[in-house]
Amino acid sequence: MEYFLLFLLLVLPILLSVIRSKRRRKPGNLPPGPAGLPLIGIFHQVVATPLHEYFCQLSKEYGPLMYLKLGSRPVLVATSSRTAEEILKTQDLAFCSRPAMLSLRKLSYEGFDIAFAPYSEYWREMRKVCVLHLLSATRVRSFRPIREDEASRLVQQLSELAARAETINMNEHITFFTSTIISRVAFGKRYEHGSGESKAFYQIIREFQGMMSGFFFTDYFPWLGWLDKVLGKIDELERVYKKWDLFYQELLDEHLRPDRPKSMDGDVVDILLQLRKDGSFDLPLNHIKAVLMNVYFASTDTIATTVIWALTALIKNPSALKKKEDIDTDISPGLTMHKKNPLFLVAKKFV
Repeated sequence: MEYFLLFLLLVLPILLSVIRSKRRRKPGNLPPGPAGLPLIGIFHQVVATPLHEYFCQLSKEYGPLMYLKLGSRPVLVATSSRTAEEILKTQDLAFCSRPAMLSLRKLSYEGFDIAFAPYSEYWREMRKVCVLHLLSATRVRSFRPIREDEASRLVQQLSELAARAETINMNEHITFFTSTIISRVAFGKRYEHGSGESKAFYQIIREFQGMMSGFFFTDYFPWLGWLDKVLGKIDELERVYKKWDLFYQELLDEHLRPDRPKSMDGDVVDILLQLRKDGSFDLPLNHIKAVLMNVYFASTDTIATTVIWALTALIKNPSALKKKEDIDTDISPGLTMHKKNPLFLVAKKFV
């Protein structure tokens, strides 16, 4: 009897889904794309090949705009700059709201951040906060000493390691570099590389990233959503959420103390708390926490990934690297990117 009930739980939702899909009329104006298999779409192909390589192969057959299915979720893929511009600029109102994925909803406090909030009056208000108070030209210039200090520290570290002919994990160093800048700018705190506090902090960062990019049945196979609970994925998501919620709350409490460090004056948390105190914007504490999630992760991951890919592309193209070595480009006082700069020496050694 137990096995029969388990069989019904597994098979009945699938049969119902097949019946519903057959009853639906497929729109006739969709872009071309691979047909995929019933229920799972092209999942079996996506997991077998790196995603960017797979889409590159598909674009040669179906063109720069493709329609495909990942489980029950329809996906539109743009593979050319012109098509991407049309979607992100010309038709931005139609595409600006992101899909409500399970982990994104939870970790963004149900979409009360900026990156994952649906287009609405709330999103427009939070964008105004960013443009006028967090990312204005004056504010960005005020953080320049922090950027220069961390860049100098990074160059010094890489120079010393390269001089000792040690193997260098560029991903680790670049990620630490970007995350430290954002930590100082946003939180007014600096974690020393290799310290116990630093290791604990980067451990919860990895857990957060794992949840954000993790697979949940609920997102692609709603009829199998109960498996997320059975497999412990919901509990793991809740655990990571509570860790970060506690981290944000401790930051807010530190900034509200009268004896807080001077480094916290004028950072992102301080600005948001001041706006809340002044009544300039309606900013409940959970909304501030959601924005802090964007400020940290949207900056750290994207910048580090871009730099690593740029280094990788230079390494794989020695002629371009050679041309780059011969160009003097000032990035800040005291830091000049030329052929004697340790970053280029390390990039060449990294080959």
